[in-house]
Amino acid sequence: QVQLVESGGGLVQPGGSLRLACAVSVSINTVTIMGWYRQAPGKERELVASTTRFGNTNYANSAKGRFTISRDNAKNTIYLQMNSLKPEDTAVYYCNVRLSWTSSATWGQGTQVTVSS
Repeated sequence: QVQLVESGGGLVQPGGSLRLACAVSVSINTVTIMGWYRQAPGKERELVASTTRFGNTNYANSAKGRFTISRDNAKNTIYLQMNSLKPEDTAVYYCNVRLSWTSSATWGQGTQVTVSS
C-alpha cells in the first residue's frame, strides 16, 4: 500500500513562492506517473502538474511558467515549486501517484495553500 505525505503549504502573499513536498512510501523509481492536483472551495479537483518516470511533464495552462514539478529519487519525494503565486492559486493541493498506467491512483491528505495579502 503506497502512502503519501504532503508538506510545505501555508499562507503567502501574492507574488511569493512556496515549495510543496510529497514523501512517497515506496521507491519512486517504481512509480509510473506522479502529479499534483488542487481543489479550491466550490470547485472540482484539477490537475496542476504531472511527470512520468520517463521524464515527460505536463502542466495546466494556469501553472505554465510559474510552477515546476520535480522529483528526488534518493529521497522518494516529489516537489512542486510554485512562484509568482496569485490569490486564485488558493486551494488544497494533493499529491497523486500511479504505480502503472492501469493501476488506481493513490492520494495524499492534502496541504492548504493560501495566497492573500
